[in-house]
Order: sequence, then structure tokens, then C-alpha cells
Amino acid sequence: MPSRRLPGRAYEGLTGGRIGLLPHADRVCGFRTRACAVLGAWAAGPPEEVLVGERPLDVRVMAAVGAVEITVHGWDVARACGRQWPIPEGLAAELLSVAQCVVGEEGRGVRFAEPVAVPSRARPETRLLAFLGRHL
Repeated sequence: MPSRRLPGRAYEGLTGGRIGLLPHADRVCGFRTRACAVLGAWAAGPPEEVLVGERPLDVRVMAAVGAVEITVHGWDVARACGRQWPIPEGLAAELLSVAQCVVGEEGRGVRFAEPVAVPSRARPETRLLAFLGRHL
């Protein structure tokens, strides 16, 4: 799950199965450490729930939302670097259904831009990115 820089010397991220504020240090090393911890925990057999703040969340939902985050932000980074990075059609279709379930109007303007209009017959990648406010 990506981190979000907050005022001061902390940022929001995932560690120890919980999302919270972490000290602002070497973010690459911190990300690598937490990613390895998540991978190790997942390989050991994931729990049924994880805590997000103080609220339990089904681990399958967390994994699906994490897949949306990683895929779409990976696309953002590739585009920012001037590279084309297509999202496979089947993956985009699956992630679009996840995004439509978890991104509500209350998150618009804070976490996501307004959806971008695209033709209903657009490819799944285009519909996913447009739903999350990306201009193609």
C-alpha cells in the first residue's frame, strides 16, 4: 500500500499488519522492509482479518484494494517517466469492479479526482483509469 506524506516527519503506511503513521526516514528502505514483512506474513498463511486503524478488514478486501493501488500507481509512475505501461485487460476488468465497490463519492476530491468520461465500450484499462480520475 503506498504511503502518503503528512505534515511533519511522519507518513502514512502499512507495518505489522496495521496502517498508521510511521517516522519519516529512508522511505525506500522502509517500504522494502514492510513489503518483505507483508510478503512473509502472506506466505505464512494470511489471517482472516487485519486491522486498519482500529477497524478489522477482511484480508481479501485488503489484498484487492492493494492490487488496485499498486496497479494504478504503477501506471502513474510509468506515465510520469514517459513510458507506456498497459494494464492487462483481465486484470483491469477485475480491478475496475473492486474500485467501483470501494471508491465512493465521499473519497472524491480527497483521494481521487472526479471520474473522466469515456465511451462505455472503452477497454477495461481505460475505464479503470478514467473511473479513478486519470486523464489518458
